[in-house]
Amino acid sequence: MTYAERPAARAGVVLWRSSAPAEPARQPSLILPDGCLDLLWDGKTLRVAGPDTKAHLHVPRDDENFVALRFAAATGPAALGISAAEVVDQYVPLADLWGTRRAWLLEEQIAQGGAAALEQWLLTAPAPADPLGGNVFRMAQTGLPVAEMAEHTGFSARQLQRRSKELFGYGPGHLLRVLRLQRALARARAGQPLAGVAADAGYCDQAHLSREVRALTGRTPGELVS
Repeated sequence: MTYAERPAARAGVVLWRSSAPAEPARQPSLILPDGCLDLLWDGKTLRVAGPDTKAHLHVPRDDENFVALRFAAATGPAALGISAAEVVDQYVPLADLWGTRRAWLLEEQIAQGGAAALEQWLLTAPAPADPLGGNVFRMAQTGLPVAEMAEHTGFSARQLQRRSKELFGYGPGHLLRVLRLQRALARARAGQPLAGVAADAGYCDQAHLSREVRALTGRTPGELVS
């Protein structure tokens, strides 16, 4: 599969394109959880790919060509006017979320204007009005425990759980796990030994790292890095 991306017209959003090669060159790809939400155009239909709780295997089709927007964690729900909890672990036609006519109007614009029309829509889409999502994401990136996140935001743990599901599709505890996985794989792919990766990324030890990687991806750290 060929893939290219660049920053989109709004900060925190990436415009990406992909196309599948003809069979037998097609290879399945493992999509790792990252907390992001995507709006994809396949030439016929706009669909929303919600945040993933775990990795999943994607097998491209011969006719698969996408132009899409990837929204950084917690920014997509505001732009689309939805709760991330509606689409977590799902791949949903935009019409199911917006209604047929509203989605069709945007699909017509993109059918005629392609990526430029998609970015033009992005410039008119609502931006997050509440800084909570960005604040929680930054705290999760540093590995801050959920109780301390709640204290910093002024919410109870239960309130933070509910708000995080609206913004990320899952609670702050799972967001911590997803971002810790991302940190660990980045270090491992840079050549750091797994024992050091575990310590630096916030795992108790290498065995904990291995259990978490398998729980979230179905694979071992070595399989993902090789």
